[in-house]
Amino acid sequence: MLSSFRAARGDAILGLLLSAVAFAAYALTFPELTGRVVDDAGILDPATKAALERKLAEFETKTTGQLVVVTLKSLQGTSIEDYGYQLGRQWQIGQKEKNTGALLIVAPNERKVRIEVGYGLEGTLTDAVSRLIIENSILPRFRANDFAGGIGRGVDDIIQAASVDAEEWKARSKKRPDDEPGLLDILAFVFFLFIFFMIASSISRQGRGHVQTRPGARRGSRGPIIPFPGSWGSSGSSWSGSSWSGSSGGFSGGGGSFGGGGASGSW
Repeated sequence: MLSSFRAARGDAILGLLLSAVAFAAYALTFPELTGRVVDDAGILDPATKAALERKLAEFETKTTGQLVVVTLKSLQGTSIEDYGYQLGRQWQIGQKEKNTGALLIVAPNERKVRIEVGYGLEGTLTDAVSRLIIENSILPRFRANDFAGGIGRGVDDIIQAASVDAEEWKARSKKRPDDEPGLLDILAFVFFLFIFFMIASSISRQGRGHVQTRPGARRGSRGPIIPFPGSWGSSGSSWSGSSWSGSSGGFSGGGGSFGGGGASGSW
């Protein structure tokens, strides 16, 4: 009887959690998919927007990929990862059979940027490659308030990585520039060396100043615990796109699915 009650209570809690997640997703509003560039935040001039449209259309014609640039007025209180994933499902960018869609998402008010990758491009436009493009090509220009330059360079690199130089980009992403020691890394190394020598010196002094203790008495010391940096990973879930793919602007997604692949950055 008690076990049945606990099982029923667990099912009820799980149902409430799923309902809350569904409500949060439903509460998000998305811009209308009116073209390959959706400048909802109004940060691109007409000439830049037109040039991007032509470049993205050419990419779509020559390959099976579909890339859309979107700037947002607000992330509506959610993370850019969650918003981008939901937006990809809503717009269904990419061909349905191949899922070769991608989004370059810019949220200037929250100072966030993300490359959201469809299932079919995850093997070429990997998380590591997406991160490399964001950190090397997009963020430096965004920090200089050059949104047009950052988006333009990001689009160029995404197209290259997804079609022309996929293997080269993968090789470059295996050794990122920030893997090379910088000033902060050197300072951190010096700090750890200082702590190490302080501990070693303290142990040495205790050894030289050893005093006799009663038989059976215990003595010892415990040094400070020094935390070391860990590693970060990311994973995506396995949602598939819904059946909606229309827009009133003559452009629509092809039914592609997204699983949360990609990378994000901030400035």
